[in-house]
Amino acid sequence: MVLLLQSQHRLYSMPVPARGSFMLCCCLDVRRFVSSKLPALFAIGLFAGLIGTASVAQAEVQTQTIVYNDGDVVLEGFLAFDTSVRPAGTKADSGKPGVLVVHQWMGLTDYERRRCRQLAELGYIAFALDIYGRGVRPADTGEAAEFSGKYKSDRELYRRRLNLGLEQLRKADNLASDQVAAIGYCFGGTGVIELARSGADVNGIVSFHGGLDSPTPEDGANIKAQILICHGADDPYVPKEDIEATIAEFDANDVDWQMNVYANAVHSFTQPMAGNDNSKGAAYNEKADHRSWDAMRVFFHELFAAKQAE
Repeated sequence: MVLLLQSQHRLYSMPVPARGSFMLCCCLDVRRFVSSKLPALFAIGLFAGLIGTASVAQAEVQTQTIVYNDGDVVLEGFLAFDTSVRPAGTKADSGKPGVLVVHQWMGLTDYERRRCRQLAELGYIAFALDIYGRGVRPADTGEAAEFSGKYKSDRELYRRRLNLGLEQLRKADNLASDQVAAIGYCFGGTGVIELARSGADVNGIVSFHGGLDSPTPEDGANIKAQILICHGADDPYVPKEDIEATIAEFDANDVDWQMNVYANAVHSFTQPMAGNDNSKGAAYNEKADHRSWDAMRVFFHELFAAKQAE
């Protein structure tokens, strides 16, 4: 485990004896934490290379609306891809990695479609699933709490809808079936962890400001995926006890996990529509948004470049 401490100008590292990896991405005086004698890391060039642009063929993202079913319930997802570009470090003669996108509590919106397009521009095949059903969208946050609560209180139903979405991604043309990840936001951040707990065959998951409770810790034994959690240090909706319970679940089952904690960030820090008032408990933080996206890209590089090297 490596603890990374970041100041405005320097990045330091020190070993920490634990199974997981916990990263603090904070703009603060690093002298509070480490001696000034610690050497700065000379890895910025390497980092830039890892998260650098995919192949530079002229991008032309294509999108499709995908209709599928859970019994009598009609679901409608969104697929995005670009046949002219691949993620950096992946082989041109193989299928492309895929990323499942799980929406926040307002349902599949233009926000998730934009994230799918961003992933497609990086060379991934991206599919945003639909948990609620075609045309079923909360009118306000009150309804959103009601809608999302239905699935949080019925994890079996939630996991079924998540896995149905994963099935749709796997049907995409030119997908490398052994190179699949999932990302999710808020309600969806909880969702991708539940997807992993269901035993889904995915390489990795990224939870952006998701709920971190551990209602059935024994299900940690089902997790096959590596896990990246991106969390706001000031998120009032994720109790410390939940974080500790989830980490305990992961450690008890030898899960390969890491957690980035972003200073001055509350819930929904990747979502501009949340506004910029931290006192409300949910607000956009541009720096945390960009840092967490870059962390995801490095994580994916580790997952998929290593897989193609096998």
